[in-house]
Amino acid sequence: MPYSMYRMLVLATVLSLAERVRGEIDQLFQQRRLLIEERVIKFALGEITPEAMFDFERQIAAEVRELGRQLMERGLNLLEADDLSAMPHDVHYRGSGFRRLNRKTRKAVVATLFGTIVLRRYGYRDWQRDSGESVLFPLEIQLGLLEGATPALAEAVGRYMAEAAATQQAVLSRLRAEHGIQWGVERLRGLTRQLADSLREQTPELQVAKLLEMLEKAAASRGSRRPVLCVGRDGVTLREYRYRFFEHASVGTITVYNRSGKRLGTVYLGFAPELGQGQMTQRLTWLVREVLRRWEGPAPRLAYVTDAGDAETKYYYQVLRNMRHPRTGERLSWQRIVDFYHAAERVWTMAEALFGKESPAGRSWARRMCRLLKQPNGPNRVLHSAAALRAAPPTSKRLSKSRAADFRKAYNYIRRRTRFMQYHEYRKLHLPIGSGVTEAACKTVVAQRLKLSGMRWGKSGAQVILDLRVVLLSGIWERAYREHLRLQRVEELRTYEESPCDNRRLAA
Repeated sequence: MPYSMYRMLVLATVLSLAERVRGEIDQLFQQRRLLIEERVIKFALGEITPEAMFDFERQIAAEVRELGRQLMERGLNLLEADDLSAMPHDVHYRGSGFRRLNRKTRKAVVATLFGTIVLRRYGYRDWQRDSGESVLFPLEIQLGLLEGATPALAEAVGRYMAEAAATQQAVLSRLRAEHGIQWGVERLRGLTRQLADSLREQTPELQVAKLLEMLEKAAASRGSRRPVLCVGRDGVTLREYRYRFFEHASVGTITVYNRSGKRLGTVYLGFAPELGQGQMTQRLTWLVREVLRRWEGPAPRLAYVTDAGDAETKYYYQVLRNMRHPRTGERLSWQRIVDFYHAAERVWTMAEALFGKESPAGRSWARRMCRLLKQPNGPNRVLHSAAALRAAPPTSKRLSKSRAADFRKAYNYIRRRTRFMQYHEYRKLHLPIGSGVTEAACKTVVAQRLKLSGMRWGKSGAQVILDLRVVLLSGIWERAYREHLRLQRVEELRTYEESPCDNRRLAA
């Protein structure tokens, strides 16, 4: 029999349980009621000022939190029978047998949303005393305690750690102020790591489900164009070493646009620095394939919008361009788009080289060329104008070597990628022409959390935070955490009489 069922049957036979619950709640409410009444009367009879109102509201909040803390403590301590003989003598858990200890023991550091409570529960020691196993506490397993924290508090802590501008000390201070919890750094890190390890397993499936929901909404939207599934990836410097050696965290995005070109939402990926960015490539490719495999509606238009970095370009040529539909086997048609704003930067570089820095004529030319980029055959027309200015005197004579090199580099950037810069055509199809979503992801996923003043990160620690942040920013936090709780269910915790192991001699 599952241990949870055994415990429920035991409590159901205790006729006085309901009366005990009512008695303890009535007593608790009566005590807190008198204190709250005293606070209200004192406030009402005193001088009403903003300062008095501030103190009164904080006092009432503290009383309510203390009431919740005591309700949690009294309620949880009723979950196991006080009568020793009513509890199972032995339990079976994860292939091992455990024998009940003779009395309840005290755990004084159970953290809840309302503060720290004391929990008294039965412990069970491993039959094999020389196995080195610690004492098992079935009630703690059933409650889902993580580093001594209840599921609700553990969820709050994980969310606090995933929020922008959070630091360990800021989170610890928030726990003290809002929940009355006094924790240290090691306990906070342990809970965060365990939670991230669990949520990491659920994240891919939930991101696929989120994208499919957005595709359904996009397919049902009004507009003259097909919905768009847009992929992007980029890197952001996370650590810098001597001699200008950098390590870049990688960020990926998959965005859905509806028929009128409106962005419906984005799911995010983030990985700590890794040689070759293999994890990012693998996860991003899996997500795209899985979404296309499960999507049964009209095929969306596929776009890949990035800058022209090495990793981003390599991913297009080595993966996306050769990708086939996972169900039909047909080659997929991806529209590669080089980010408009990176192209515009090269236009301004050419303007500085041709006209000089801060030149009014150069600024005027650059603005006209940026508008021209969005017109039919825009890139070629920009190149033609730049080449004509470069060849005409006196510009051809006055360019220094460094300015000529800057011009040539910017000119070639556009010349080699003109087929990916047909922004006029992309806009007619309601395709995004800028990688703003991915550029913003570099800031929101990584920079706003991992690049605060004075922060230093190891790769494993950075990955823990990135795992939490992508869940939060992708809008799947609630579903991911509930899936985490569902997987924590302990059907394998059974009473010994009904356990798969039936070796009575071990218990003798």
